[in-house]
Amino acid sequence: MSALLTSSPVNPDSPNGNASLTEWLDYMQQIHVTAIDMGLSRVLPVAEYLGVVQSAKDDAYVFTVAGTNGKGSTTAVISEMCQAAGYKTALYQSPHLSCFNERVRINGEMVSDQTLIIAFTKVEIARLQCALTLSFFEMTTLAALLIFAEADCDVWVLEVGLGGRLDVVNIIDCDMAVITNIGIDHVDWLGDNVEDIGAEKAGILRNNVPLIFGATDMPNSVQKIITTHSVSCYQVQRDFNYRLLDAQTWQYSNAAVTLQLPRPALSLMNTANALSAVLASPLNIDISAIEHALQTVTLAGRFDYRESKDRCWLFDVAHNEQGVEFLLAQLLPLWQEHLNCQTSNVTTTVSSDNVKTARVKTSTIKMLFSMLGDKDIDKVVQRLTEAGLPITEWFIAEIDYPRAASTEQLQNILAKYVNKSHVHEFSSLSQATQAVINASQPQDLILVCGSFHTIGEALAALEI
Repeated sequence: MSALLTSSPVNPDSPNGNASLTEWLDYMQQIHVTAIDMGLSRVLPVAEYLGVVQSAKDDAYVFTVAGTNGKGSTTAVISEMCQAAGYKTALYQSPHLSCFNERVRINGEMVSDQTLIIAFTKVEIARLQCALTLSFFEMTTLAALLIFAEADCDVWVLEVGLGGRLDVVNIIDCDMAVITNIGIDHVDWLGDNVEDIGAEKAGILRNNVPLIFGATDMPNSVQKIITTHSVSCYQVQRDFNYRLLDAQTWQYSNAAVTLQLPRPALSLMNTANALSAVLASPLNIDISAIEHALQTVTLAGRFDYRESKDRCWLFDVAHNEQGVEFLLAQLLPLWQEHLNCQTSNVTTTVSSDNVKTARVKTSTIKMLFSMLGDKDIDKVVQRLTEAGLPITEWFIAEIDYPRAASTEQLQNILAKYVNKSHVHEFSSLSQATQAVINASQPQDLILVCGSFHTIGEALAALEI
């Protein structure tokens, strides 16, 4: 109860609040005893006071997306398709990379600081009226839902933060559920096996609401919940499928349609899940809207290739074993293409095959890396080091986040797989980013991964 006495930014004489967005975010980090607090009992009274649950039920079509990996890409594609079809579309994702506003979008545009401040003020007033404390994620998610309700959005696309059953997003009854996949992650909260984790993620299911299941293996716990709720389940490789036709085109098929579509910038696996959800919904989304969305949808930090500071960068938020496996499946072909490109470039200027070969051999991967301390860092490092990629140096620093792994923790794990002389430690991601630039050549590839926060701090350091 002492957290209720924390000085609030709410000014009774100014209903829109008198604090900046940064001050609000700092305040909300402090008012609850833990950063993660699973359960809906504290959130529901505040949500009901605000009226967001009833608003979603009455006025919007809701897609809720859970899963271990791929939620961001899946929600981005669903949102883009609905928006292209003319629906006023709300998109909620977490966490963000560069600025908090990325989490809350309407028709693809981030909402303003002032819109967030007004919503935070209303949530804070409701919280105090209910005499409850809420975590940062609970407060900010309620604010996003309130913004969507007040904007009278036609479609809400909601990404679950953690698990499903006890996540604050689950206060909203979905009209379409998506579970992208189920892997081992967040074991302290969800369990250490796919049956327990599956049961948590399947907690987003509702009676007679369709489910898109984006993995070929389904835990028994999920199947039981499907049966209990009389859910119509559409599963990849059973009810829908996809395949790449060439560099620009892919094919999607289910029992009703076969579509030849432009290849998106995002994962085909996640795109197929998103398309299945859209096609299974009653929304009027035609082929032209789908094609337009696939040509325009992007998502920062998901196999995100960029050039900056005369260097080649690949940013990926992979932060667990399954995420790294997915990253590697995409990276190995890209690396071969990278080498081929370097060979081609050298051919135009150097005639000696020996010199050409030597030049290609200098093309290496430099790793800019950090993770949260509650992740399975050992598994991630093991997979990255055993993949056969020419990672010659690691540049590490502690993320500026309460749950960050210390550099000592990172060093101890890396020491099991990497020669100590190849690991360089820095006091911040900004310093590590500059160091990897100085230590690399234009023909090298700099891989940045391990956490959303790692990507965000690196992008900030690069000012891109």
